[in-house]
Amino acid sequence: MKLFSPLALLTLCSLVAAPVLATEQAPELTGCAAKRQAISTQIEQAKAHGNSEQQAGLEKALSEVTANCTDASLKKERENKVLDAKHEVSRRQADLDKAMKKGDSEKINKRKDKLAESRKELQQALDELDK
Repeated sequence: MKLFSPLALLTLCSLVAAPVLATEQAPELTGCAAKRQAISTQIEQAKAHGNSEQQAGLEKALSEVTANCTDASLKKERENKVLDAKHEVSRRQADLDKAMKKGDSEKINKRKDKLAESRKELQQALDELDK
């Protein structure tokens, strides 16, 4: 006596595999679509926590993004952020060099920390540029 007929087994396998295949095929959003999705997710979280003020602010932000965001403007904004971060790294490097010439170890350590922070911000800006 057979426990499962081939048709029942095939149906069961396709039911189990369908959600897995659907998740694998979902493309990752980029640009303005990703920004809208992120805000929508935050709105849902604000609703779930009963934070109506945050929800209202996020809904306003979502309508602004929907009305004004273009992928070209978003890319330009991100490019400007990268440029600003590069300038900040250069400025911090110059500050560190100046402190090193004076030989003040306390200032050197502070300048190194600030430079590391600026480099981290630059890397984050570069990462956002790729989204």
